Amino acid sequence: MTFKRTVTEQLGQWKGAEDRKPLILRGARQVGKTTLVEEFAKNYDHFIPLNLEKSSDREFFEDYEEVPTLVEALLLSRDISADQLSQTLLFIDEIQEFPRAIQQLRYFYEQLPDLHVIAAGSLLEFAMGHVESFPVGRVEYLYLYPLNFSEYLAAINHNAAQKLLLQTPISPLGHKILMGLFHRYAIIGGMPEVIKKDIGDGNLANLPKVYESIWATYKDDVEKYASNTTEQRVIRHIMDTAPLYLDQRIKFHNFGNSNYRSREVGEAMRNLDAAKIIQLIYPTTDLEPPIKPDLRKSPRMQFLDTGLVNHTLNIQGRLLAMEDMGNAFKGALIPHLVTQELISLNSLSNIKPNFWVREKAQASSEVDLVYSYGDRIIPIEIKSGATGSLKSLHQFMDRAGHPYAIRMYSGEFRIEKAKTNAGTSFLLMNLPYCLGTQLPNYVSYFLSEHSL
Repeated sequence: MTFKRTVTEQLGQWKGAEDRKPLILRGARQVGKTTLVEEFAKNYDHFIPLNLEKSSDREFFEDYEEVPTLVEALLLSRDISADQLSQTLLFIDEIQEFPRAIQQLRYFYEQLPDLHVIAAGSLLEFAMGHVESFPVGRVEYLYLYPLNFSEYLAAINHNAAQKLLLQTPISPLGHKILMGLFHRYAIIGGMPEVIKKDIGDGNLANLPKVYESIWATYKDDVEKYASNTTEQRVIRHIMDTAPLYLDQRIKFHNFGNSNYRSREVGEAMRNLDAAKIIQLIYPTTDLEPPIKPDLRKSPRMQFLDTGLVNHTLNIQGRLLAMEDMGNAFKGALIPHLVTQELISLNSLSNIKPNFWVREKAQASSEVDLVYSYGDRIIPIEIKSGATGSLKSLHQFMDRAGHPYAIRMYSGEFRIEKAKTNAGTSFLLMNLPYCLGTQLPNYVSYFLSEHSL
């Protein structure tokens, strides 16, 4: 079973580009990179897949330093003639296993531009440190994440729901249908293997083995993230305890009731961040673009996949009975998932979302997310409470210089006029939390169609 991924459109544009460069597909393990490329390879007459974890495939790069000779050997081994390069896709999987292969990508671009080359790897950030001369400006990047809600609807072949998701604004009927489907997605998450299993039998009780297999794979990779034994222990501790801190900002010192120092935890966190397993989301204090993260302030943790978090916390059974997931796990689950949805839209860059803080004595404020649009930063609160309870959002709007704010919640879509406690008038777009992937469209609609 293969899934339709939105990045396939970018792959098609890459294939047809005149100044095409070797493409590095980046993302954590088991998010579907290999399957994506194998499916995309059907657009070519010839496909040469290599996995550098296999010694027989790695030998091509070990034996031939000159790229033209290497490619000649590959073509001969597959009985492909040299005049068929433009209809041949070379896929170098797990390229981090042989860092020199990363360096050689520049020569594919310079010496054999007709050959289409895609490389992929799960731990590229660590391998790059061993590359003597990285091919800066000679490669392109594409990022892949777990399936988002839009991709999930495609995976379960719910064409009607896909059309409803794209309607702006959403109808009351669309709201009811999409929220029901989103709840299932919010419980199981977007890992391809999990979704495949769920589609196969639809029984939540059969999923724990899949989650455990995925999580065990990440833990087995610990020594690849770590530079010494102490760092391995710190990373394992973080992976074991981090889901418990989903609802709060974190400090590195003594993280998870440990004796580990700030420097040790910080280094381990940054390694997990580089591996895309746990990302650090930092706050900003900006009220106008560009949004600059404040790395001196305490971050939040963003996990690769909400389904993995739900499994680790053992809350999936309880989630089945909830109509409004806005209150799940101390109100942290839906903000985490909406952030995951926004991250999934950044297929061309590795830009992380930010949240907003105002830290004053006895008057601190924190807005769940901020979204840059034109010359404005739009605050986004993800709540189930009444409009008047949005104190932090009110603090932002008193200082924003524009009248646009968003609340994501379980209720139906509506736009209303509101006032802060200080008397500042603003427009509040109430958006169902199943519409995270559609946020760019709704922000554009909101600002272009509505004004005070």
